[in-house]
Amino acid sequence: MKILFLVYHGFSEVSGISKKIHYQVKGLRENGYEVHLCYYDFDAQGHRCRYVDDQVIQDYGTGFMAGLRQRIDYGCIYDYCKLNGIQFVYARCFQNANPFLIRLFKRLRLLGIKSVTEIPTYPYDQEFDTFSRQERLGLKIDQLFRHGLARQMSAIVTFSDADEIFGQRTIRISNGVDFDSIPLHHFQPVDDAIHLIAVAEVHLWHGYDRLIAGLGEYYKNATSPRNIIFHIVGGIDPFDLYGQGDYPGIQTLIDQYGLKDHVVFHGQLFGDELNDVFNQSCFAIGSLARHRSGITHIKTLKNREYATRGIPFIYSEIDSDFEDKPYIIKALPDESPIDVQQMVDFIESHTFEPAEIRKTVENLSWKIQMRHVVEEA
Repeated sequence: MKILFLVYHGFSEVSGISKKIHYQVKGLRENGYEVHLCYYDFDAQGHRCRYVDDQVIQDYGTGFMAGLRQRIDYGCIYDYCKLNGIQFVYARCFQNANPFLIRLFKRLRLLGIKSVTEIPTYPYDQEFDTFSRQERLGLKIDQLFRHGLARQMSAIVTFSDADEIFGQRTIRISNGVDFDSIPLHHFQPVDDAIHLIAVAEVHLWHGYDRLIAGLGEYYKNATSPRNIIFHIVGGIDPFDLYGQGDYPGIQTLIDQYGLKDHVVFHGQLFGDELNDVFNQSCFAIGSLARHRSGITHIKTLKNREYATRGIPFIYSEIDSDFEDKPYIIKALPDESPIDVQQMVDFIESHTFEPAEIRKTVENLSWKIQMRHVVEEA
């Protein structure tokens, strides 16, 4: 089977989303499918271009009109699919439903080509509450046309438990992992402190402010507190540092509770530098506030990456792949400070072999998850 994997943006070496997409393509290819990757980016001269497998299939030029054309002219994708015998299109939602995209997928359907769209996070409307006016306008357009776009699909791929999205049936899978790219955790304590690690491009729904508040309350109330160091690896927006709306910022709470010696901001780390921080840490932090974006059930990539490394972790959403696992802690999905004493007691009373944790997610490889999509479409 010939598959076109369609994304509406370019790639970055430091982006977790970019890595995930390449792992999904790899997973499809491991099932024996011929997969071609279509994306949009700028060339060396600043031209806006549509690519397939690094070959330009449409040069939109430069300037305002080029930006407009790339949003409304998808003819090159249709032509590529028709001329190259594409049988299946896997598209990744970019909250960009519009009449021109609907027309593309209607034409593909009339050719006999099956299409699915992956919605990485559902529901997603509340995630736009803190975005720019232009981004919120884009969401309004998406809201107008997303049901029409969904009707052109064979199914919607979701990591939630929803049976139907935008009036279309769903294929429910888990976020997968690429076992070749994630090393096993080797805990190597550097001192007597408890080191915690969170890896994310930090957003409001990660809820790390809840953990900072929990640390502050722990040091106020514990009779014999342990030294706890919280390592945050990844980029962080000023809004999340200093607060937005009803939510206090991470830095604001650090200052309020006097925790500057207990929180370390590493920025983005990769390779050995990232592994070094993991290996001095004994516990990982997942999302603690998905409820802020209206999400109850989700199968996040980060939970699976932690489990693949073999490190225990905490999260607050409902993730059906981990609810019964002995190596996780469930936080309440609300605005209360995280119970750090509970975490300390858990860490001090449990020992887990990383390889045993990893075994519990062997069924979550991208090869298996992507095969489900093609078989159920």
